[in-house]
Amino acid sequence: MAGRKDAGPTNRQLGIGEKVRHAVTEVLARESFNDPLLDRAVISVTEVRMATDLKLATAYITVLGQADVEPYVEALNRHSKFVRGRITPALRTMKYMPDIRFKTDTSFDNYARIDALLRSPEVARDLAAETREKDDDHDLDR
Repeated sequence: MAGRKDAGPTNRQLGIGEKVRHAVTEVLARESFNDPLLDRAVISVTEVRMATDLKLATAYITVLGQADVEPYVEALNRHSKFVRGRITPALRTMKYMPDIRFKTDTSFDNYARIDALLRSPEVARDLAAETREKDDDHDLDR
């Protein structure tokens, strides 16, 4: 059987990652961490990526109303064993309970950067020129 180099995550990884995301989200919403930083924050788990052996889960987070998410990531990584213990009942069908690492989700920053590029005057000018060319070609076909 050939290897899966750069083929992306398998359906199994995606499915288990989604189950882990739901379980971690429940823990973050309902549990008290005895950490003032985490107890007052609204933390959203945007994605969980699973390692190929399903023994490591990387949870990407954002914090509502916070520009600097790093202190929250550090606090969650300090409490990762607690989170792992709390998600165990929800994932009891898994052979191994994954270790959880938390990281900052930067995808929203990337989306904002792309949106700003698409709205820039240079791109608007290029799109307008392309539209005029298509209209001219269409008129010639008549």
